[in-house]
Amino acid sequence: MFKVLIVDDEKSMRITLSEFLRPEGYEIDTAVDANQAFQMMDEINYDIIVTDIIMPRITGIELLERIRKKSQTVQIIIMTGEPTVDTAVKAVQSGANDYLTKPIKKENFISAIRHAEKVKRLIDEKEELERQNLKYQRGLEHIVEEKTNALKAAMQGIISLLSSVVEARDPYTAGHQRRVGNLSAEIGRKMMLDEKAIEEIRMIGYIHDIGKIAIPAEILSKPGSLTELELLMVKTHSDSGYEMLMKVDLPINIAQTIRQHHERCDGTGYPRGLSGSEISMEAQILMVADVVEAMMSHRPYRPALGLEKALNEIRTNGGRYYNSEVVSACLSLFEEDHYKIDDSEHEIDFKL
Repeated sequence: MFKVLIVDDEKSMRITLSEFLRPEGYEIDTAVDANQAFQMMDEINYDIIVTDIIMPRITGIELLERIRKKSQTVQIIIMTGEPTVDTAVKAVQSGANDYLTKPIKKENFISAIRHAEKVKRLIDEKEELERQNLKYQRGLEHIVEEKTNALKAAMQGIISLLSSVVEARDPYTAGHQRRVGNLSAEIGRKMMLDEKAIEEIRMIGYIHDIGKIAIPAEILSKPGSLTELELLMVKTHSDSGYEMLMKVDLPINIAQTIRQHHERCDGTGYPRGLSGSEISMEAQILMVADVVEAMMSHRPYRPALGLEKALNEIRTNGGRYYNSEVVSACLSLFEEDHYKIDDSEHEIDFKL
């Protein structure tokens, strides 16, 4: 049973949130302030912590920072009745996983808790997988091909789960990561990359938006233009994905590619404004596939623009925003090979 700690100096809020969760089967504790929360955390390993920002003596932000020094895996949901740009950015930078504004609606609160549970369960499964992998690496020679295949299947399952968690948060882009991964792989094949590189870029594509699990769902699916705060929060997803994957025993270029997939060759992209050769070839392939697929697909703020406009975008800006070699390969793929967008999930040949 997942353990949830609710920290709020208002008794009515602690009672209300507890009653929201009790029928959902969670084990719930409450704390009146940050000091009591610290004491309880010393005795109990909580899976999810929900805390108000404005509290006496020690604020929710200070509590958040102290929690993160102790644990990087506990899921933290910040609540506030006085939302501002600075507060939201500070919460995300300090390690908050989600951000709710008061008054708290029951359905939004339960949805946030369920999402936090999914992410925590994923993290726990990942850590267990890493423990199993470490055991394997220490030379347990009796682990044979069946165990290796099981480990590959587990990794495939984690990649699928990572992808599905993002889609659960952002239903308007369901299948986007698979389509981008498959298109990236075919562009790589057109560019004569080796099979290991092709499969790796497919895998990266399947999880390239993993950082979006840190973005509130209502922002991801919002129709119309985003506010300055919302756009700023969305743009954190590249760095968030990088930070998540740097904690996993995977080649560093996977995390780096995910961090760079919104960069542009002329330095106008984000998050770091890289340009030219500062951007990995994998990221330069991924950014083209991402743009083409996104323009071809429906978004909550616009209808699908179609293949012609998508190809015209990369053709017009090849050599400026996008690598010319990658653009040529992508155009050839569609215009000469008549490639059709592939929404299927391919089995990835992990090189363990």
